[in-house]
Amino acid sequence: MDLRAFIVKPESHIREVIARIDANRRGVAILVDKESHFSGVITDGDIRRAILAGLDLHLPASTLIERRKQEMYPRPISAPVGTSSQEIIKIMRQHKIRHLPLLDELGKVVDLVFLEDFIDVPAERITAVVMAGGFGKRLHPLTNELPKPMLPMDGKPLMERQIEQLQTSGIQKVYVTTHYKSEKIIEHFGNGEGFGVEINYIQESQPLGTAGALALLPKSTKPLLVINGDILTRVDFSTLFNFHKDQGAEMTVAVREFKSHVPYGVVEVKGIDVIEVVEKPTKRCFINAGIYVLNPSALQLIPFNGENFDMPDLINLLVNQGQRVVSFPIREYWVDIGHMEDYERALKDLANGRL
Repeated sequence: MDLRAFIVKPESHIREVIARIDANRRGVAILVDKESHFSGVITDGDIRRAILAGLDLHLPASTLIERRKQEMYPRPISAPVGTSSQEIIKIMRQHKIRHLPLLDELGKVVDLVFLEDFIDVPAERITAVVMAGGFGKRLHPLTNELPKPMLPMDGKPLMERQIEQLQTSGIQKVYVTTHYKSEKIIEHFGNGEGFGVEINYIQESQPLGTAGALALLPKSTKPLLVINGDILTRVDFSTLFNFHKDQGAEMTVAVREFKSHVPYGVVEVKGIDVIEVVEKPTKRCFINAGIYVLNPSALQLIPFNGENFDMPDLINLLVNQGQRVVSFPIREYWVDIGHMEDYERALKDLANGRL
């Protein structure tokens, strides 16, 4: 294995670590000091938790290792080169990791091994649902004759690009919920054979909201990936799915950082007393990115009564029941094509190679 694809130095920015992880496509980077001694492993999950915490991505990579000291396994996990396969598997299972650096007697990394190198790890068969039943009223007149998922994107419908990415992530079975002008979608995609996936359709006789149609799906024993039919993103859905499993969550909600600039001086008050004035601040929050992973038990909470039921209803219901709902920050390209300016921006990004 070429370790250069994984190695980062302490002075590397977090953005450089992200680039390394994206390039090697294994979800990890290895931090070594100036003498090439092993300092720790940085995972894709570490990056996303840093984004949630609001860390500046220009901070050094060593910042991520420092954050680890407050977690369950604060010391970097490694093993000496020459460790037996059985012991390597034991270490990985004990620490719930899928990778392990092997070090020489000087503490330098000489190899990086993965769980699948030793045992057959069956690929998770992920089923996805594309929610494609909306009217797209905010995109009139474009959606007068076409459902929003069929809007053209450089010669392909928007939803075809979604299907391609789902297929690239290893997803082979897709359900599509339809309502408005559903015949246009079914006519184009058919059973999905021409797109490398199996497609089944769930027809809403009336609009059921952003979650209600999920009650019409066949029962399953495995988590389900759900994506709104107007989302374009470069996120790896298998990474999202693994994040959901690793967190032991009932539901994972993909989120996107959103910053808004207040064009006035904001006055912080306590009662009638002025505490502080902040001139034209930037407010930071996370917005719902329209992509979810749900456990079967979460799906069972969706009412099967034909009434409108939205994803925020389900999220709040789970939280109020004390179930674990976690957020997965999307750092990759993402756009919600809800308005004409969003559609025009996506077309421009596509033309410029950003999508």
